[in-house]
Amino acid sequence: MSALKQAWCWQPRAQAPEPRAAVAWGEAARRLHTRLLALPTEQLAGLQATAAADLLVVIGDASALPWVDGIDYAAPCELAPELWLPTRLSPDAPLDLLARALAKRHGRTPLLLWPEPARTVPLDRQLPLSEGHLARILDHWQGR
Repeated sequence: MSALKQAWCWQPRAQAPEPRAAVAWGEAARRLHTRLLALPTEQLAGLQATAAADLLVVIGDASALPWVDGIDYAAPCELAPELWLPTRLSPDAPLDLLARALAKRHGRTPLLLWPEPARTVPLDRQLPLSEGHLARILDHWQGR
């Protein structure tokens, strides 16, 4: 995950795409984690997650994505599917060129580009959600 220096601005989308990921930072990430722990195992099926110190991203079908206060949603960009963006905002730069530049810089795809905090997050290491994966995320957050 890296901070991003940018020569472009975020703008509201005219029409939000169907979400494919729930994105939560800080305390919202902890609330989302707690919500996921409360779900039955069969509801976790089909969901995948990746996490960092202050981030939890849950990927799946829109109807299966959980909701908690403070999270937002993302989806792959139509013009550059390897670039995931918030459903409510989009960069005012050519998205295909931006996707190529980010892939070259990070050497991996797909990538989630996020406005606040300004970050580029690799999405190539998400794992199927399970109680074990959720426990490993919590251990990571607690520094174990």
